Amino acid sequence: MTDLQEMGRRAAATKAQLNRLTAAEKDRALLAAADALCSHCEEILEANRADMEAAVKNGMKEGLQDRLKLTQDRVRAMAEGLRQVAELPDCIGEVMEEFDRPNGMHLRKVRVPMGVIGIIYEARPNVTADAFGLCFKTGNAVILKGGSDALHSNLAIVKVLRAALEQSGIPADVLQLIADTDRSVTVEFMKLKQYVDLLIPRGSAGLIRSVVENSTIPVIETGTGNCHVYVDKAADLDMAARIIYNAKTQRIGVCNACESLVVHRDVREAFLPRLAEILAPKKVELRGDERIREILPDCTAATEEDYGTEYLDYILSLKTVDSLEEAIEHVNRYSTRHSECIVTEDRTAAEKFLNEIDAACVYWNVSTRFTDGYEFGFGAEIGISTQKLHARGPMGLKELTSYKYTIEGTGQVRG
Repeated sequence: MTDLQEMGRRAAATKAQLNRLTAAEKDRALLAAADALCSHCEEILEANRADMEAAVKNGMKEGLQDRLKLTQDRVRAMAEGLRQVAELPDCIGEVMEEFDRPNGMHLRKVRVPMGVIGIIYEARPNVTADAFGLCFKTGNAVILKGGSDALHSNLAIVKVLRAALEQSGIPADVLQLIADTDRSVTVEFMKLKQYVDLLIPRGSAGLIRSVVENSTIPVIETGTGNCHVYVDKAADLDMAARIIYNAKTQRIGVCNACESLVVHRDVREAFLPRLAEILAPKKVELRGDERIREILPDCTAATEEDYGTEYLDYILSLKTVDSLEEAIEHVNRYSTRHSECIVTEDRTAAEKFLNEIDAACVYWNVSTRFTDGYEFGFGAEIGISTQKLHARGPMGLKELTSYKYTIEGTGQVRG
């Protein structure tokens, strides 16, 4: 059985040395880690092949297999993510505010690391490198608990990264992986409050719910993505088709893929056959309401459950609305607060949608697939926060920090 208390102690023991590292020292270590991923690419891919063989044998869905699979390009992308993080300004020590009080005290609000961050995630081995890079850049130690489906891949990646850290003169224990796949270990990890300052779950709705309900450590929820595209009556229909095709089919197993389409009644006759034609080569199953099926008779009848489902598959739910207001009401009802889009040439309609949709990211004439730390210029990301406390949307460096006040005086005492 894994000794989580010992892992927590070892992680906490690195905090002082992490705090003393300069920005240049951290960046050099990140670049060394990126080079190590590339030079050990074949070892990582060999480990990933073992995970993929087990996934196929166990009947894992295609979308989840896509999340699990590594290629040379994806390993290079992981390395590039670390390089981009190294190029970003170091926010630790940043003076966020400073001001004087009437009694002469001078106060500074200074950005500081969280301390030790725990991350629980499922079959996405790229998260291993991304999480390490962002946590390390912000002076945090990190303890990872990946899913059993990606165990071999995660072990290989962490082995490479820890070796790179040691070669850079940095304690390898700033990065640790819990290899025990017993669920009781995961539950115990959620209660390691003595050592872990923040816990971030990434994965299915069930995983996130379990962490939120069981953790005694503060949690940032990275929610599931039932993402909508609304095609307004003033939409450029060619643009709408391109956006939906990209958002639905570019990668089906990701949280920012479009799962639900909302169509204004005035454009359904002109738009729906065009959409069905462009999605046909990908064999996307369409599930729509009665008015959708009047135009697309081969469309399956949608249920209430369909409108609230993150499929992670070649399935798309469709809903007809009579107005922008109804579209907004429908999206807010079924949204998981991740990413929502309106396609329209009407600025007034777009601004109403942008203002009234309650989601971390709201798009106007842009694919939802851009909800990503890399695409936002944050380098790698730790996840997409769908809550409102502390962090929301793609979480980059600043979202992994806290702050403290430093107060300078000349002998002031309180009367």
